[in-house]
Amino acid sequence: MNEELQNSTARRPNRRREPMKNDRFLKLRQWLNAIFMLGAIVGVIIYLSPETRTVGTIIILVAIVFKLAEAALRIIR
Repeated sequence: MNEELQNSTARRPNRRREPMKNDRFLKLRQWLNAIFMLGAIVGVIIYLSPETRTVGTIIILVAIVFKLAEAALRIIR
């Protein structure tokens, strides 16, 4: 029965993987994700005000650069 649960698709996929023990970029990736999320939220708030759409767009694009950097580190891992 235990073997059935281990291979079951009912379990969340991240529970089947081993924890990331040797991810040397983990802390940096977490910081980059936090910067991305903060930038995206601030950018959307600024974008929604009618007179500052261009500034909001620029902030969102800069936040996306941080997300791309995080994704690159995840691939390099």
